[in-house]
Amino acid sequence: MKTKSTLFCALFFLMISVSFAQKKGESQSIISGKVNIAKYHSREDLKRMKKGELLDLYIERIEVIVNILPNIAFATKPGVTMENLGIPDTKDNKKALEDNIDASTSYFDSTMEFQKKILPYSDTTDLIAAILFYESTLKALHTYDDFKKD
Repeated sequence: MKTKSTLFCALFFLMISVSFAQKKGESQSIISGKVNIAKYHSREDLKRMKKGELLDLYIERIEVIVNILPNIAFATKPGVTMENLGIPDTKDNKKALEDNIDASTSYFDSTMEFQKKILPYSDTTDLIAAILFYESTLKALHTYDDFKKD
């Protein structure tokens, strides 16, 4: 009886260790971070806003652009992985993707640090123009697939 319970416990712990063993990691998405904005604005909408609100919109749009544009040759939406694209899931490729994500995060953080200090000095008209430009760029992403046609 003691042998059966010992054997059962050993088998039980073996099954647990196998189930908790390091599994092949889930592939990381090529596009991560903020990838969309809540609303597009007209020039009139923006003119009615206070400068602080405009600064927030400007920063939000930069964040989306920094997360998407460098990777549009691969994907325009989150959730696409190297595996989905047929890119070999090698250690070097995973490291390259991690380095890219780290570099994007670092770039965004340093850009935001600069923007938060200097952007308040910008002209409101220029700020509105920049927001509208960024929004038109983001709208163009919805038509990106049209450019892939032969």
